Amino acid sequence: MRKQRLSLEYPLTARKPDLLWQLISTDHGMERWLADRVVEENEVLHLTWGEPWGEHHTMHARIVEREKNSHLRLQWVDEEEPEAYWEIRIGQSELTEELCLCVVDYAMAEDLDDLHDLWDGNLDRLHQSSGF
Repeated sequence: MRKQRLSLEYPLTARKPDLLWQLISTDHGMERWLADRVVEENEVLHLTWGEPWGEHHTMHARIVEREKNSHLRLQWVDEEEPEAYWEIRIGQSELTEELCLCVVDYAMAEDLDDLHDLWDGNLDRLHQSSGF
């Protein structure tokens, strides 16, 4: 069974894409909202949730594409479906012309609601930590 695509768009109060870019593309920025610890080595992000010296979970995502002030596309290292990736893109709302964060991710049909909730939580942390 193939994974299904989930596309989400979150409005932001940020005015400049370069500030937002720092939060979605750097180790330090991602640690503020996406994972407890993020380390980039050789185009692979090591994302850890929990305390490294205690109970934790680490996943590894290969950077597939990175375009400054635009988007970051990643794929889990152990992903079996070559077309399944996750992407964080800085967009602009057609209606309001304000910045938004567009997320694309893939999951099995029965996991789409949980994945949506996960991204909602991530964006809540982004808003709390940055004011965007």
